[in-house]
Amino acid sequence: MSYLSISFTHKNTDIQTREKLAFSDDNMVEAYLKTILDNSIIREAVLLSTCNRVEIMTTVNDIEQAKEVILKTLSNYSTVDYEELSNRADMYDNTGAIHHLFTVASALDSLVIGETQIVGQLKDAYRLSLAKGHCSQGITRAMTYAFKCAAAVRTATSLGTGSVSVASTAVAKAKEIIHDTQNVKALVIGAGEMSELTIKHLISSGFDVVLVSRNIKKAKLLADTFDKPICVEPYEKVTQLLNEIPVMITATSAPYPIIKQNMVQECSFNRYWFDIAVPRDIDDIKSNHLQIFAVDDLQDIVNENMSLRAESAKQAYLIVNQLSMEFFEWLKSLEIEPVVKQLYLKANDVVQKKVENAIKKGFVDASNEENIRKLCETVLTEFLHEPTKQLKTISQNVECDVVLGAVQSVFGLQNDSNMFHQCEHAIKFNN
Repeated sequence: MSYLSISFTHKNTDIQTREKLAFSDDNMVEAYLKTILDNSIIREAVLLSTCNRVEIMTTVNDIEQAKEVILKTLSNYSTVDYEELSNRADMYDNTGAIHHLFTVASALDSLVIGETQIVGQLKDAYRLSLAKGHCSQGITRAMTYAFKCAAAVRTATSLGTGSVSVASTAVAKAKEIIHDTQNVKALVIGAGEMSELTIKHLISSGFDVVLVSRNIKKAKLLADTFDKPICVEPYEKVTQLLNEIPVMITATSAPYPIIKQNMVQECSFNRYWFDIAVPRDIDDIKSNHLQIFAVDDLQDIVNENMSLRAESAKQAYLIVNQLSMEFFEWLKSLEIEPVVKQLYLKANDVVQKKVENAIKKGFVDASNEENIRKLCETVLTEFLHEPTKQLKTISQNVECDVVLGAVQSVFGLQNDSNMFHQCEHAIKFNN
């Protein structure tokens, strides 16, 4: 079994391509996972789709064949040419795949370094795959360590504090442009998690928030969670509001643009719209006194964020490197445990047979059976102690597989990959 990760992000893919690759709901994700798992090449898969990335994490039997299956299936889904996907994708296998996963979970690969949403999004993607039976032991082990790594980075560094999300970056840009935000209205379209973050940062920056959503009940419930009054308007008024309010941030999960050219009227004041959805909510619109920012247009603030967090990021990468090595050492130790268990079971079988044979032939009195059995078990335990200790030490070395194979062959032990125990942390996560 090998780990394979295929990644499309803001680093290698423009927003137009990411829109085509995006999975807007769980049903689409599940359909895609079923398709790529419908063969003997790919064993497990998790798919993470956010505004800045599509990550496909798998365990596979053949890395090159799995790459082809994943990219061809993704090409059919997105209508993006296979060759273009192949050229754009960042592909990682085994140690590289695990290191990349830990980097993603720790928000070191995000557009906004240290953003706080990614680990929750990764947990949701993993839970969905696990619930649907699309992943099991291999990915479970990797995810368990990934969440452990993310928690370690948050604890040991200042990453994750302050303004660290796409939503907060958009608000920071709006505040930079407006300067004095008192009595300035900001329109938020959508009532999901991203909109909640947006409202939080708008309020802290001094804006008066107006919220619209197709689901007005959900919008009112969201508004009620804030101490400061939020004006909730019906979605039917969105066109009017767009032409009255200077700042607008939209973050819906619509699969197509919801704001189009025919909705825009010419205004005498400057308007600043921020589209933090992928696919984008705002169509290609031209209008005087209107400036539109998509996710990729926030790069200047992102660069400033990165420079301020450079030292913390350096420390975080050291943690990622350390836990990546620990993960593979842990995997090797899991391979050792069943071999050691088999050694002891085989030894106990020998004791059982020899004691029974000795009693049957009259060499040993039956009344002494228990004491003799205990003595034999003590001798074997003492004898196997040093080999067991050495095997556990060898598990950290590159020759582990060779040594294990030799031990299994010499002692006639079962060589069965199914003897590994299911990870006890399958559905437990660090907060």
